[in-house]
Amino acid sequence: MRFAFAVSVLFLCACTETPDLAPDSRFTGANGVALTAEQIDSTVEHLMQAGDVPGLALALISDGEVAYVKAYGFADVDEGRALETDTVMYAASLTKAAFAYTVMTLVDEGVVDLDRLISDYLPRPLEQYEDYADLAGDPRWRIWTLRMLLSHNAGLPNWRWFSDSQKLEIIFEPGSRYAYSGEGIQVAQLVLEEGLGLDVNALMQERVFEKFGMRRTSMLWRDDFRPNFSRGFDEEGNNLGHNARQSVRAAGSMDTTVDDFASFLAGVLRGDGLTQASRVEMLSAQVKITAEHQFPSQFPVDTNANQDIQLAYGLGWGIFASPFGPAFFKEGHDDGTNNYALCLDEAQRCILILSNSSNGEGIFLYLVDALIGETNLPWEWEGYVPYDRK
Repeated sequence: MRFAFAVSVLFLCACTETPDLAPDSRFTGANGVALTAEQIDSTVEHLMQAGDVPGLALALISDGEVAYVKAYGFADVDEGRALETDTVMYAASLTKAAFAYTVMTLVDEGVVDLDRLISDYLPRPLEQYEDYADLAGDPRWRIWTLRMLLSHNAGLPNWRWFSDSQKLEIIFEPGSRYAYSGEGIQVAQLVLEEGLGLDVNALMQERVFEKFGMRRTSMLWRDDFRPNFSRGFDEEGNNLGHNARQSVRAAGSMDTTVDDFASFLAGVLRGDGLTQASRVEMLSAQVKITAEHQFPSQFPVDTNANQDIQLAYGLGWGIFASPFGPAFFKEGHDDGTNNYALCLDEAQRCILILSNSSNGEGIFLYLVDALIGETNLPWEWEGYVPYDRK
């Protein structure tokens, strides 16, 4: 049975920032339910307490504009430091969505072709690059395209270090099925950098971060983040710190804030910076998803459980059919980091959740259902088992 949202006990935490929603205003979800700021806050605070989540930042988007943004709890429990809406948090795989958007700007300019073989771009065979020497003797990489890589359809595992051999291998015939792969996104980055001579860090800074006013977002750790950044916490509340990333990784090196990423998400919802054709392509089904669970990607068990919601992957974003029309989403997951972005295209509503806890995913379903409506969110496939069902 789903959580009862008639909340009577508030979570006693440090809650910062005045919400954008005026006290006498309402945020109306895709389901037509209007919520006051007080109702939103009490729902979030109670779920955080129940799910043992120390810090969470929330943004709600309506009609292409950020309608509500607030941070709850702590950036660092040990220090008693409050989470704020401009606190730098690890984006994890939300990075992939920003990278895919960047690639689509290049598509619009005719700089890249999604269906051109990556072997046509690279100055030398992929296996001659140190990181991809494991692929020597397997010519199947030669049929890869950026479309395959961005839609997780290239036959690669998520990461090579999850395998017993610790070597990179093509585990499925390229183009045959969806299998989430950070490795594939890194190959796409290599194509841009080695094949086209582009600086992915500078490119994303210009085309995403500066464009959307994301002043506290970066693909690399910056010293000016230090006064106000979040640490991560595991399931038991142990402090995992914050990994200050020193190398640009399109698959997940981005740091951001809820203010910043909400600005980007609203821009994607509006279609800013892309032609209509490229936006449609990015958010259209490239490959159907038949796996019972998203992870582990290398050992899928097929099911038709998500057939009715047409679960699929676009270019950098997951997609499914909600009762309110097409939905697109992106997750971000690491030890001490659980993030979720979900948008409803026709309803023009989005929810963004950034949490600094490995327990965050346990309240995502309830937050989405309560704040924007029951969307058919594929929580079982995503591994978002509610905290009270574990």
